[in-house]
Amino acid sequence: MAELSITFLGTGTSQGVPFVACDCQVCRSDDSKDCRLRSSILVEAEDVTFLVDTTPDLRAQALRQGIRRLDAAIFTHSHTDHVAGFDDLRRFCELADRPLPIYASPHTMADLRRMFYYAFDGQHAFRNYVRPEPHEITASFSIGSVEVIPAEVPHGRMLVNGYIFAREGRKLAAYFSDCHHVPKDVIAQIHGIPVLIIDALRHEPHPTHLSLGQALDVSKKACAKKTYLTHIGHDLGHAATEKILPPDVRIAYDGLRLEI
Repeated sequence: MAELSITFLGTGTSQGVPFVACDCQVCRSDDSKDCRLRSSILVEAEDVTFLVDTTPDLRAQALRQGIRRLDAAIFTHSHTDHVAGFDDLRRFCELADRPLPIYASPHTMADLRRMFYYAFDGQHAFRNYVRPEPHEITASFSIGSVEVIPAEVPHGRMLVNGYIFAREGRKLAAYFSDCHHVPKDVIAQIHGIPVLIIDALRHEPHPTHLSLGQALDVSKKACAKKTYLTHIGHDLGHAATEKILPPDVRIAYDGLRLEI
């Protein structure tokens, strides 16, 4: 049995792919792997299941993947494409009949409290409503048998959390969905990681995201055993991009499940 499973619930940029009112080759593609919901992953071990980010597409993602249980939700940052599905956590609170632990940096938690004030004010703590149990991330923590190690990376002018997932002291995967570079100390933290999941928005440089070339450079510096690209725009068609990638790097797609 795998130590850890990761399912890509979405691999798209903030607008999703296809873009609205776009007639480019990727947006008009018949390849299902070019249809990308907003970026999020589901992490599973034998004793625990949790989300990283609640995208605007969470309901559709949960239905597609048949998610019936969540033990927690973790947030990278508070941009809309990563939090707007927060209210869809309500069904999982109802199913378990308990509050759902949510984890975020102090800054992101403050934004969640502001954006979804009704969920935190204690006046709507009904069985069939979203009931967050907030936990501010200031250091590594555990959800069941999975250790979660936060790693700050720059995303434009802000710092956001990437995450390293470990079990029994062994680092298994790292997730950096939004960043425009990865600092040297973070690369040192993930050196030799079995699976690296990293932002690769497009071919051209971008002020808040890694380009394809920059993502490949991070993968090489980190000596990742396997790298999967995510948070992808409509510049990168799945089939065409796969042809130009090194053997140890793949372009992720919605529904892809990794067993680590």
